[in-house]
Amino acid sequence: MDWFRTNTSKAELYETMVRAYSAELFRFAFWLSHDKNIAEDLTQETCLRAWKHWHSLTDIQATKKWLFTILRREHARLYQSKKPQLVDVDNEELENLMVYDDYPTIELNDVLVKLPLNYREPLLLQVLGGFTCNEIGEILGTSEAAVMARVSRARRMMRDLLHDTDIQREKLK
Repeated sequence: MDWFRTNTSKAELYETMVRAYSAELFRFAFWLSHDKNIAEDLTQETCLRAWKHWHSLTDIQATKKWLFTILRREHARLYQSKKPQLVDVDNEELENLMVYDDYPTIELNDVLVKLPLNYREPLLLQVLGGFTCNEIGEILGTSEAAVMARVSRARRMMRDLLHDTDIQREKLK
């Protein structure tokens, strides 16, 4: 079905798409960037690119996958030209900055950040985006089997990291 030839205008279709997916795009952008402002910018840039390239979307059923692919590319663009600024810190200064609680807490986000991106990204696309392994494979440009393996490994790594955290908590008591 050529959905561009319906009575609905390009602007109306675009507005419907933004309303339907902007919250999910923001949530995924936040998990990628760990920063609300960057996530907002990524979501906005994704929507802007979608508007500019709306003509290239030929299947309305693929809209969500198409948008998440755009968002991933926008996130990658953030880091193409940036070089991290390194600062020398004294060991003594570093120890002063560290705080030890009797009962440290672990956030799921802290564990997710420790996962390599090639494992974290498919897991987040599955959990937050609700994509199938086949759809994730299309977004990431890899096979369904590779996605299934990465998601499985990501879950195992998270279990191991959470287990290690529990052991460290016990040692601090």
